[in-house]
Amino acid sequence: MVSAALALIGLLVSLYLWLWKIGLLGALACGDGACERVQLSPYAQIAGIPVAFFGVVGYLGILVASLAGLQDRLVHRRWPTDAILVLAGIGVAFSGYLTYLEAAVIHAWCRWCIVSAIIIVVIFGAAIAGRMGWERESVSR
Repeated sequence: MVSAALALIGLLVSLYLWLWKIGLLGALACGDGACERVQLSPYAQIAGIPVAFFGVVGYLGILVASLAGLQDRLVHRRWPTDAILVLAGIGVAFSGYLTYLEAAVIHAWCRWCIVSAIIIVVIFGAAIAGRMGWERESVSR
């Protein structure tokens, strides 16, 4: 449930940044212009695809896996937790790289990006806790 709620928030943050990046939204609400500097940097795209779109896809995948894991017929299956763990792990690594770029290369901090990084780290932590719960449950059987 925690990962589903956080994935929805992360999805909305990423969707907001992606829609701004592709020109469907007006001004980016950030305050000091650092978000625009980060979003307009050459590092805000990979192979012509906005980085925020990768966030949309990743958070959507986590949301789907989280909601699947809440279904009665899948509650006792381990794969939704494993899927969340893998997706969130990739997200943490990618966010770490992007945060490094903000600090060391771009010299600007996007508040939305920081929020997304925090969300993905918390989801990863929740997935680790869920996985540990599966391990404890299988040992006690």
